[in-house]
Amino acid sequence: MRAGVVVAAHPGVEDLAVRAEELGLHSFWVNDTPMVQGDPFVALSLCAKATRRIRLGIGVTSPALRSAPAAATGLASLNALAPGRIICGVGTGNTARRTLGMRPTTAATLENFTTALQDLCAGRSTVYREGELVRDIQFLHTGTHVNTSDPIEFVVAALGPKAVAVAGRRNTGIISFGLLDPTAWQTLHDARRHAAQGTPRDADSPTDSYVVTSLHLLDEDEDPYGDAARDTTGHLVLSLLAFAADTAADTRAFVEQLHPEQREAVRRLLDRRGTTPTAPDRHTKLYPNYLGRIAPRDRDLVLPSLMDTLALVGTREDLLARITTLEQAGIDELLIQPVIDPPTEMAQLAKLLA
Repeated sequence: MRAGVVVAAHPGVEDLAVRAEELGLHSFWVNDTPMVQGDPFVALSLCAKATRRIRLGIGVTSPALRSAPAAATGLASLNALAPGRIICGVGTGNTARRTLGMRPTTAATLENFTTALQDLCAGRSTVYREGELVRDIQFLHTGTHVNTSDPIEFVVAALGPKAVAVAGRRNTGIISFGLLDPTAWQTLHDARRHAAQGTPRDADSPTDSYVVTSLHLLDEDEDPYGDAARDTTGHLVLSLLAFAADTAADTRAFVEQLHPEQREAVRRLLDRRGTTPTAPDRHTKLYPNYLGRIAPRDRDLVLPSLMDTLALVGTREDLLARITTLEQAGIDELLIQPVIDPPTEMAQLAKLLA
């Protein structure tokens, strides 16, 4: 299985990209969460100039954040800096919208956005809508401004049938966050194949599957649920608890899927952050330091059951066995999101999958 890394966009991120390339990792991604992290296009521009081989990804942008012309211009500009090395993840903006106190967009809007990006980034015209106005648009400048000759890889962020159907119809790959259940991946792949039936195929367009997680390699006799493991995986667990807390009032189905101890952790998180599921400003309390290193006082919220679900923790043999199972389920690339010591964690990943 291939290996890659996802980090927050910030000044100096290009140094991590260089190190990832030296380690032989396949891809280097940054998030697109405007009110929580830096700008992904700025970050990847620095990475493009500092690297030569590694693929560079945005994971993920959304029509709820950017217009198609603006996003396509950013992508095609990156493609001019790093020809053929750009990956664009697209999604409904679940996290990036909720950090604004807003809801994500619809699958239909996502599909229109993806179609427009694919067209524009390949040098084709596309349909652009603003309200009742509909226009055909295309790049009016090419040459050194943007690169529409080398292909850009597109992947759709998907956990359920609506988004994965977009991936099938648009002939894209899939990226999913914290989904380590091989059976769930088989279901996603089946749904993508079903949605793709009758859709023209582009033989040169990759349809790879990526999973984002964290990885903690245990030392001899180390507690798999000790402080070190909780610190390495805690950002993933707290992201799920924050989502559950944020949506508890309007998405009961998700919260009801949680175990009783997990629902209790959601309640404790709300109390600890001083907010409620219906407070209009709850996003300002739940999402600061989102996907960042957790505070020691929050380690008790990092439940073993959620660590087991969202992250890879174990001995070398344990990890290789789980990764092999994921590969057999059709996952092409394992992306880790390190927060404690990114260079060391990237080196562990590279060595593990070498």
